[in-house]
This record gives sequence, C-alpha cells and structure tokens, in this order.
Amino acid sequence: MDREIRVRMAPSPTGPFHVGSARTALFNYLFARHHAGAFVLRIEDTDLVRSTPESLQSIYDGLRWLGLGWDEGPGRGGELGPYLQSERLPLYREFVSKLLTEEKAYHCYCTSEELEVRREALRAAGKETKYDGKCKDLAEPERSALEQQGRKSAVRFRMPSGGQTRFTDMIRGEVTFDNSLLDDFVILKSDGFPTYNFAAVVDDAMMRISHVIRGEDGISNTPRQLLLYESMGLPIPQFAHLPLLLGKDRSKLSKRHGSTALSEFRDNGILPEAMLNFLALLGWSRGEQDAEEILSREELIERFDIASVNKSGAVFDLEKLEWMNGHYLRSTPLEKLVELALPYLRQSGLVGKVLSDSHRRHVRNVLALVQERIRYLSDVPSMTAYFFCESLDYDEKAVSKAVKDSDVGQRLEALSTRLEGLREFTKESIEQAVRSLAEELGISAGKLIHPTRAAVTGQGVGPGLFELMEVLGREKCLYRIAAFRSKFLSDAVSG
Repeated sequence: MDREIRVRMAPSPTGPFHVGSARTALFNYLFARHHAGAFVLRIEDTDLVRSTPESLQSIYDGLRWLGLGWDEGPGRGGELGPYLQSERLPLYREFVSKLLTEEKAYHCYCTSEELEVRREALRAAGKETKYDGKCKDLAEPERSALEQQGRKSAVRFRMPSGGQTRFTDMIRGEVTFDNSLLDDFVILKSDGFPTYNFAAVVDDAMMRISHVIRGEDGISNTPRQLLLYESMGLPIPQFAHLPLLLGKDRSKLSKRHGSTALSEFRDNGILPEAMLNFLALLGWSRGEQDAEEILSREELIERFDIASVNKSGAVFDLEKLEWMNGHYLRSTPLEKLVELALPYLRQSGLVGKVLSDSHRRHVRNVLALVQERIRYLSDVPSMTAYFFCESLDYDEKAVSKAVKDSDVGQRLEALSTRLEGLREFTKESIEQAVRSLAEELGISAGKLIHPTRAAVTGQGVGPGLFELMEVLGREKCLYRIAAFRSKFLSDAVSG
C-alpha cells in the first residue's frame, strides 16, 4: 500500500446510530490504526427533511462511547474540511458546473409527478423503470421555455450507452456491472443539494480517501461512483464491502429482532469494551485464532486484516454479547463496578444521590456478591433490590417451596434464636449455626437453607446464603425471618 492510508466513516444523521454503522466505523478505525493511517469522520447531512440534531449527537456519542476517536472531522478539524456536507455546497456546484460544461451532465426539468407517470407506463408495458432521457438532448430554446415557465432543474449524469464497469473489491474480489442497466441518475437536486453518490465521490476525492470500507448495501452504488470518478478525472479509492448484520433468522438485522440502536445497548449496561470486542468479531474470520474470543483494543488493531472479512452475513448473536459483557463485568475492578452500577441503582430509587462512606461500602459488598452473575448493568437493581428495600417482593414459587414442610416455622424460630446469640455475625458463624442446627434436627442443611433464603430475600436463587446474610446484617435478617413466619406460616407466635 504505497498510498497514504486514509479511511472515513460517513454516516447520515437521520436516526439513532445503528449497531451496523458502529461495526462499519470500527472496521474503518481498526484498518486505519493497523496501517498507521487516518480515520476521518464526515457527516452526510444533505437530507434536510430527515436529518436531526438528535441523530447527529447520537453519532458523536456512540463513537466516543466506543472510544473510536477520529483524527479529522467535526470537533477535531483538519486541512480537508469542512466535514459536514451541508457546509460543502459550493464545492459540489463547482464540480457540477464542470460536468455540464463538458457535456457529461445535463439539466433535467421533469417534475416528480411526471416521472412517476412515465414510470407507471413503463411498468404497465413490462419494461424497466429507468429514466427515459426526455431532457437528455434538449435544445437551448426548449430549455429557455421550460425555465420561463418557472421550472427548476435537477442535474443528471450522462451515462455511457454500453460497456461494463468493473472493480476489485478487497473482500469480494472482481465485481462487474453492465452499464446498460443503469440510467442517467441525478447528481444535483432541484433544491441545489447534491445526491449521495455525487457528494460521496467529490468528498472522498477531496479528502484523499484511499479506501472506502462500507456495508454491502453500498455495492450497487459503486458503478455509478466509479463512472463519476472517471468523468471528473479523480483518483479512485479501493473498495471493501462488509457483510450485513443479520438476525438469528438470517434476515437483515432490524428492530423486529430487538434493539438495534447503539445507545440502547449502552443504556442497558453493555460495557463499551464488550461491545467493541463483540462487533469486531462480526464477519471477521481470524483463521486459527477464531477460538480466541476476548481481545483487547490493542490486540484487535494488531491482528485486523480486511482481507479476512467474510463475504456472508454475520449473525448478531445477543446471547454471545451478553456472555461477553458478563466476562468484562467479572473482570472489572470492584471500585469501578460500583461507579458503573450506581446510576442504575439511583435511577431505580434503591440508593440516594449522595452516599455516606458506610452506604458506599454496603453497595460495594452487595456488588461483590453478584458480580459473577451480572450480564447487564441494568440487571443490578432487580438482582440486588432486597439488599436495599425495607419490604420484600416475595417470589411465589420460592415461598411455596419454602413452606411445604409443616415444621418450617419451628425451624426458623430456632434458627433466629441461634443467630441472635452469635457473638459475631459473619458468614462463617452463620454457616456454622445453620449446619449445626440442621444436624441437631436430623434434617439436611438444604431444608433449612431454602426457607431461610426465601425469608431474608424473598427469592429462591441468588448469591451464597451465608455471604448475603452477613451483608444484610443480623438485625435485618432476624426481622425478615419473623415477618416471613408471620405472613406465611400459621404457627408463628404473636408479638
């Protein structure tokens, strides 16, 4: 690769930043970093109707959350800006004027209504609905007459009448298109804004983009863009078209498969390191290294090879993402996990905005118990609510299982007496009290452990009972055992 490596991410701010766009950005970033090149961010905001400030912000937020810092672009600047297409209109008009002068493009005065009527006629006749070239060879008097009627013109590119357009895709190999299948497409709309194909070509050339790495849905645009490069005498980049992201049914990933906006995964408590690692493996075949799933950013940069990207679609496996996020959460230092979890605990009302040192230690101790089981940070409130709430929400199945023996009430009463008499309320002393009482009663320890768990947590599963009881504390455990007996067991003593 003798040419300076420069790649770009060029999203349109017309909706939430999609995980597919995030994967494309990541592959561009990895390619640039692997080759010590530049990663450029360009915003394609020429769709005035659909572009919104909120969507633009979601792009910036998503890239920053993943740590995909751009070398040039909005907020960073660069010699080849501006990096918002809406600020580059004079440049596009300059290139359009050159094409018109060289008769490689022409004005089209057809209205959208007229075009649709003619397309319908072509459909009815069983013909392709390409533009019929009505304005292709208008004489100057005809143009003047149309303009005097107040008609605004778009500008169409004059396609070659035959032949083929070929290019070598870095992932897919040789790709060929018949020019006869393409019509004279619009490059400048009647409102003065460029179309995607035209603006992308001008910008990629002027920003010296060496490699265009994008989704495979961009393949159909490539022949038009190649013809534009050639007609304007611009350097042509290399192309690589990434496989689409698919749902488990192997159809294109969409909202019907679940979350698709990057922000939804962030808000649900997926860590950026996990999402980065997960997205990098979607469609990238690493050969003998395939078995290795957990890779750091540095390892991804070192190993990334665009030629090893698959042609076929990559399934967005949510279960694998959850597993991977769980791995990263388990590897997170406990103090950092506290900071990550606190916003979710606060939002659910389980802890206040300001924590005393003792409350923070309590949160830390709680998270130490559940860290091995967390898949999403948003799971933390539901998994830990009983550590913070005064009253419990009892799981019906857990209670039913706990009270099925007739003498459960007496067992819990005896256990309360033992717990009350402990000098220290530690997991070791609690376990000793439970197991020795079970032995004295001639029952398995489980017949005491399960009712006790239901009583102090309201749940049937969770962290180790003795560890969680230590964190809850003696007073709360005794109070909850008494409340459980009173609520669910007929032999509970009054008072």
